[in-house]
Amino acid sequence: MIREKVREATPGGLMFTIFFGFIVLAGYWSVLALRNEEVLPGVLWLLAILFCIVCLTGLFTVSPNQGVVLQLFGAYVGTVRNPGFRWANPFLSKRRVSLRVRNFESSHLKVNDTDGNPIEIAAVVVWKVVDTAEACFEVDDFENYVKVQSEAAVRNLATRYPYDAHDEHQTSLRGSTADVAGDLKHEIHDRLAKAGVEVIEARISHLAYAPEIASAMLRRQQAGAIIAARTRIVEGAVGMVDLALERLEKSARVKLDEERKAAMVSNLLVVLCSDRDVHPVVNTGTLYP
Repeated sequence: MIREKVREATPGGLMFTIFFGFIVLAGYWSVLALRNEEVLPGVLWLLAILFCIVCLTGLFTVSPNQGVVLQLFGAYVGTVRNPGFRWANPFLSKRRVSLRVRNFESSHLKVNDTDGNPIEIAAVVVWKVVDTAEACFEVDDFENYVKVQSEAAVRNLATRYPYDAHDEHQTSLRGSTADVAGDLKHEIHDRLAKAGVEVIEARISHLAYAPEIASAMLRRQQAGAIIAARTRIVEGAVGMVDLALERLEKSARVKLDEERKAAMVSNLLVVLCSDRDVHPVVNTGTLYP
């Protein structure tokens, strides 16, 4: 595995001044030599000028948050990270790699969750290159590698969790966004580490049931919500009935036998659990024949 080697390049301004000044002087001396019919010295000075021009092609610039990967005839030499005007051997090939933070949003992927329900899912991945040597030499195209591996990680994540939790302690794609995002980040980071890429953040950006089951699942969610609401209502009503009976027994103002208690509990539960307005009925008779 090739690791990044940071290399310090020569300041470009200094080398430009040296080579350009030498070109001017060499040009002046070559003209003098040719005027004096000194052919060999004149040719040598012209060759020196050509050499300096070739050396000037080694000048390059490094932008902030950018690395320039240097190679000499295919061999990795090092990476220049210091921004500014730089100079290196003109025979070195120079490949620029951005070190800035980038965003990638996957397409809407259709997969099955752990319960077998078809869902649509997409994610946003925030990443950056941290090792230019691995990014350039360990994979063929690191940008395409990030795309393919991120989508593969999203697909794998969706198959490990249900869309909705069946109980409050179960992790689900819709209800446990923080846990799912952390799991997704770690999985994508493990896949991209060999490409010299660091994953900063990964989150689900789109989550929905597939269109063919969306209406059925919506009715299921509505039914679940109604059942949960009714359960809370019944629990509250039973608590209020218990409190009412307890308060009546403590006050000792009204003595209720078991039959009257049962009638009172029935009436209170009807009043408290009904989803419509209750119309009171005044009973002027007695419970007993």
